Amino acid sequence: MKLRYRPLLILRNVISALLLFATTLSAQEIMVQGKVTDAGSGDPIPFATLLLNGTSVGVTTDFDGNFTLHTSAKADSIIVTSVGYKPRTKAVKPGQQVINFQLEEEIKSLKEVAFVAGENPAFEILRRVVQNKEHNDKRKLSAYEYEVYTKTEVDINQISDKLRKRKTMRKITQVLDSIDRVVGVDGKPILPLSITESTSKFYYRSAPVLKTEMILNTKISGVGFTDGSTVNQVIGSSFQEYNFYQNWLNILAKNFVSPIADGWRIYYDYDLIDSLYVENDYCYRMDFFPRSPAELAFSGTMWITKNEYALKQIDASVEKRANINFIDKIQIQQELTPTTSGAWIPKKNRVLVNVSELSKNSAGLLAKFYSSNKNIVVNQPHESAFYDKLIQVKEDAQAIQSDKFWDSLRHEPLSNTEKNVYKMIDTLKNIPVVKTYTDVFKVVVEGYYNFGKVEVGPYLRSIASNTVEGLRLQLGFRTNVDFSKKMVYSGMLAYGFQDEKLKFSFSTKKILSRKHWTTLNFRVRKDIVRLGVDEEAVRTSPLFIGAAQWGRFHRAYYYREGFASFNREFMRGVSGRVAFRHWTFDPTYAFGFQQNPSDINSPILDQFKTSEVFAEARYAHNEAFIQNGNERISLGTGNWPALTFRYAHGIKGVLGSDFNYDKVLLNIQQRLNMGPLGAAYVSIDGEYIYNDLPYPLLSVHMGNQAPVYSAYTFNLMNYGEFVSDKSVSMHYRQYFEGLIVNRIPLMNRLKWRLIGTANIIYGSLRNSNQALIADSTPNGDPTLKTGFFTPGKPYVELGYGVENIFKFFRVDFVHRLNYLDGSDVRKFGVLLTMQFRL
Repeated sequence: MKLRYRPLLILRNVISALLLFATTLSAQEIMVQGKVTDAGSGDPIPFATLLLNGTSVGVTTDFDGNFTLHTSAKADSIIVTSVGYKPRTKAVKPGQQVINFQLEEEIKSLKEVAFVAGENPAFEILRRVVQNKEHNDKRKLSAYEYEVYTKTEVDINQISDKLRKRKTMRKITQVLDSIDRVVGVDGKPILPLSITESTSKFYYRSAPVLKTEMILNTKISGVGFTDGSTVNQVIGSSFQEYNFYQNWLNILAKNFVSPIADGWRIYYDYDLIDSLYVENDYCYRMDFFPRSPAELAFSGTMWITKNEYALKQIDASVEKRANINFIDKIQIQQELTPTTSGAWIPKKNRVLVNVSELSKNSAGLLAKFYSSNKNIVVNQPHESAFYDKLIQVKEDAQAIQSDKFWDSLRHEPLSNTEKNVYKMIDTLKNIPVVKTYTDVFKVVVEGYYNFGKVEVGPYLRSIASNTVEGLRLQLGFRTNVDFSKKMVYSGMLAYGFQDEKLKFSFSTKKILSRKHWTTLNFRVRKDIVRLGVDEEAVRTSPLFIGAAQWGRFHRAYYYREGFASFNREFMRGVSGRVAFRHWTFDPTYAFGFQQNPSDINSPILDQFKTSEVFAEARYAHNEAFIQNGNERISLGTGNWPALTFRYAHGIKGVLGSDFNYDKVLLNIQQRLNMGPLGAAYVSIDGEYIYNDLPYPLLSVHMGNQAPVYSAYTFNLMNYGEFVSDKSVSMHYRQYFEGLIVNRIPLMNRLKWRLIGTANIIYGSLRNSNQALIADSTPNGDPTLKTGFFTPGKPYVELGYGVENIFKFFRVDFVHRLNYLDGSDVRKFGVLLTMQFRL
């Protein structure tokens, strides 16, 4: 019996020995899983390199910062490195283990450039990249579309211990003490303000260039959000779409040069670091950094495929040393995938914007955007009408908010950190001090204080003092979307303690359609205004409007007005308006006009009434809007001009109107991206008036006697100084950014930026209109005359200046070159203004 079972015993011992040997081998192997994240933001760091010390064994993290390393090599530690971060080492041991890394940013001065014999090997690769742009750039496609999942998070970061100890912060100490868990054990604490998610369909067509995004589902959680309609429009992928194949990328209204721009060698230096496989593509890894530290250029790492010379991955950052305000860092990470036609489209994007603290005792702001694209379809364009609106939001986009529903929509599940963010925001929203800070912030930004359904303001116009009214106090209101999504009411009451007159206005707006923005508007008001100040033309400059109510009212008049208009957007970029206006002119200064110049006995009048209708058409190709409650906000037209044509007809006899007349006006506005020269803004106006009229009904060119610079006025022209019945004018502004100052040692640390301006008018006034200007008032007093231009002699003022002084201030030095006669003419002026520009 013993002999019978001996072979089985031997077999059992052999198997046991083999298992013991295999276990011993496994124990000697190193198996590491983990994640690499940013210690400041908690965001994953893609494309980071991990290496076992003393070996050549290593891996790189994927787009979500995850890594897996499995080797039989012997090592006692593992080191992780990534461009822009301090290297970090942790101990490692044989067997399975989880090791996570949080990396801190490393602020370095720009590395020295050493010139050696021969050409930098990166240069030939970059030449090939530029040569193959046409094949690899997604803009070569006739069309593309894809499904998008987008996630946006806004946090408060850089919270100092001193800030934590403030009395106003004590009520949220409990929340602050728990936020370390949001980032991680080794990370820095942040305080979440909002997190939003969306799913959408994005569509692009190249000829003509059109795009649209349909927001299908949204989930919004944040402090201070009372209406999600605006947020719904901006959380899609349209506002985080960056294409490095373009020479210049527009980010936060600034132009940044791409590291693979056609002129790459002018702006960047490069290091060819390695060659490796990224998924199934063999790639060159290349580091890049700007030649000048203050340039609007990136530093980072990119991976270029060996076969197509296409951009496979990129991690690009703009650091604090760049000439851009309030921003510590901008980081863009992309992972691209080829399409069936050869062009590459990003399949994952991550954008981080770190806003610096405004003072030592304040906190910073961190905005993080993530998007994932799938089910990409190319070269199947839709009809042009399909792209009519840039952003379309499905009516029931916020209808379903359950966790199970959103788990089915996400391309990747939420991390534990993001789940904690949702919980913390729900807690913060109910803390009274947080609500107070939110309300104060809205008042500063919008100029109105929100009392629920009604907002009171604007505070910039609540008090003024001038030579006609004396002390002027004003109180205004407007309703918001909580009051009604169809009707908007607004109004104001003002009183001047010197003229002892009550002023008022009341207006209504009915929104007939939001799809093709259509409104019906009515307004009545009684007020005083300076001659030549067109509040509609300068409505986007509230600082100038407020300043114009102060000081000496040299030419001003009281008026009563009734106004009605119908506005409609017919298709994307094409809109129209028809309106009726009746108003009276009652001057506060010595004014008179001849009713009939050919009859010396005709009466001299100093008041009139007029009624007019006008039709206006506007074409702005590719102009995009978002709807903010019951208002629309233009996002600009890119590099396309916006054209506005208006025809006005005065009707004598209607409501006592005194005149018949016809006027035509054409306006062209355009922003010009000029690459290394910065950006230019140009506005050209042409106007022709066919009839003889009192000069307040002609073109009264808008002057500026306030100490505040205005882009919409002639800044050394007095109010009402010049009129014309035919004219062509131009306003030109050139923003050089840091083009010159960035290259001056020591001065470049100030981050000042140079600007140039030019304002020109060619105009004239017919003799028949000159004859209407009376020498005396009906009472026989000498009139306060206005001026007019000599035909062929333009009015010219040129300026230069410096902006970004202490980040908020701008100084303009303006020279008036002609029409210098007169005791009150200003030949030179220094104008100050406050502005918020990045």
